[in-house]
Amino acid sequence: MSRHRLASVLAAALLLAPLAAGSQTAPTPPAYRPGLGDLMTLTVQPRHFKIGLAGAQQNWAYAAYEVHELEEAFERIERQVPKWREFDIPALIASTVKQPLDALEAAAKAKSPTQFDDAYRQLTAACNACHQSANLAMIVIRTPQSDSPFANQDFRPQKP
Repeated sequence: MSRHRLASVLAAALLLAPLAAGSQTAPTPPAYRPGLGDLMTLTVQPRHFKIGLAGAQQNWAYAAYEVHELEEAFERIERQVPKWREFDIPALIASTVKQPLDALEAAAKAKSPTQFDDAYRQLTAACNACHQSANLAMIVIRTPQSDSPFANQDFRPQKP
């Protein structure tokens, strides 16, 4: 066999080997689909906390940013988990947190500490009311009471 022909046969064998081996490999595991609790802990609770820290520092631009991010987190939850147990998640979110989020957005835009504090308390109360209605009253959200667990982020507004 010529050297050129041998190289062609070896190249073909190398190209076809993965196809033959593919039938012997382990099946691909299903994609990870986080549950409602995972999404709340990973995407909602940190945003709630950061909104509180930004408001305490009167960093209105960052507070508005995090309010928007929290709205998007809830939208993703609505898509990922439209129904949990007997609960219609989009309806539950709309009836509990939509108004307080709108109030927080308006407070940040107005740069009003009083409006912001009221709206943040409303949001926190709405979170707890939702937990209670879902028979999860043991999950209690509150205004941050201690230093930030986000030690790598400065929540004070930056001077231009």
